[in-house]
Amino acid sequence: MPEYAHGSHPVEAEADATDPAPADPGIAASNVRAAGSAGAAADSTQGEVAYLLRELAPLVLGVLTRRFGDFDAAEDAVQEAMLAAATQWPDAGLPDNPRAWLIQVAQRRMADSVRADIARRNREVAVVARDVQAENETAPARDDTLTLFLLCCHPALSAASAIALTLRAVGGLSTEEIARAFLIPESTMAQRISRSKRRLATLERPFTMPPALARTAWRDRRESVLHVLYVMFTEGHTASGGPSLQRTDLSAEAIRLTRLAHRLLPDDPEVTALLALMLLTDARRAARTGPSGELIPLPEQDRTRWNRAQLDEGIRLATAAIASGLDGPYRIQASIAALHAKTRRTEDTDWDRILVLYTRLERLSPNPMITLSRAVATAMVHGPAAGLAIADAIADALPANHRVDAVRAHLHEMAGDRPTAITHYTAAAHHTPSIPERDYLILRAARLRKSGRELE
Repeated sequence: MPEYAHGSHPVEAEADATDPAPADPGIAASNVRAAGSAGAAADSTQGEVAYLLRELAPLVLGVLTRRFGDFDAAEDAVQEAMLAAATQWPDAGLPDNPRAWLIQVAQRRMADSVRADIARRNREVAVVARDVQAENETAPARDDTLTLFLLCCHPALSAASAIALTLRAVGGLSTEEIARAFLIPESTMAQRISRSKRRLATLERPFTMPPALARTAWRDRRESVLHVLYVMFTEGHTASGGPSLQRTDLSAEAIRLTRLAHRLLPDDPEVTALLALMLLTDARRAARTGPSGELIPLPEQDRTRWNRAQLDEGIRLATAAIASGLDGPYRIQASIAALHAKTRRTEDTDWDRILVLYTRLERLSPNPMITLSRAVATAMVHGPAAGLAIADAIADALPANHRVDAVRAHLHEMAGDRPTAITHYTAAAHHTPSIPERDYLILRAARLRKSGRELE
């Protein structure tokens, strides 16, 4: 199936069309390559600063949230500090310790806010002044990102609200991107995130973690944290919108954080499986785009360009996780990814086994995007008509979602119905906010029109 047809699932159920879009760390590299003139050099510097700020933001937010216990105020202060850095650093150059610079500026913003709002919040300026000096900012940086994920997934919030808040505040995704992942309108997601912040604001220091809580936090909040990492990776692997197919910085960060989680919980099969799934999916990154960034569908990829080290590690981790049974969604998805990874030729793909796994996954985690993936696997085993029947049945659950039209187009093309395939490719291109996906779908429709005229 088209790789973009799995929606929020970076699972390899694709028979054709686009790859699932995880992140793109190549932005900074492309900026560097473009630095051939003064203007290009300026663009490169700004791109490098933006990349650095994206890495530092969760670390700074973690320090301030842990120190002051006010997530909303800390987030606002970090945003102001990042804006100041984005304005000043390209011209003045990077400070010796960018992290300490951001923390110091953000702390001042928070202190100013507390002083201005002291009557309502009933906080003492002396407490703020004491806390500002509490930590030596030149000390080696401590990565608080994963801890901050745990803190954001607060038990006072529903799982869906906690995941959305964490993705917005720490994961670096926009409200629009999160809404697409959850298959709901952006306005609904914005309201959900706002309600989450208001709820946490009513609690007494919700972002502190006493030792007793630290011992149980992973057990109680693991599922939400893994879901956050999963959505982060998926958005990085196949960006839901914009000019680039991938956002490698985002997928790389998701993999890094999942590795940290795996070190903390090496015997947890779902954590192990999630890391395996990411590695097996990311291994194809270099083969997914052409010289101009154009999308290359799975059947047309040069599999010699897949990252063999990542594939080997991913298969090893998936095998270890599956030994505990196929009882979790990440283990099932890692199994599917491993089947694709082990196949040297597209025509040798074990679609019978993949169909069984998607059927099991759908029972375990009912979701229209999983059903759409099962539709493609069904078509590969039982023919396009059988797959189309499933896709048509869930179309109403995914209104205006380009992935439904993309799958229908692919299956009609398999069935030899060119006019209907062209109609659905065109509709999918109209609805997708991703430029590489749109270009691919338009090109697909154009090729079918041309082949049709040649046959006349």
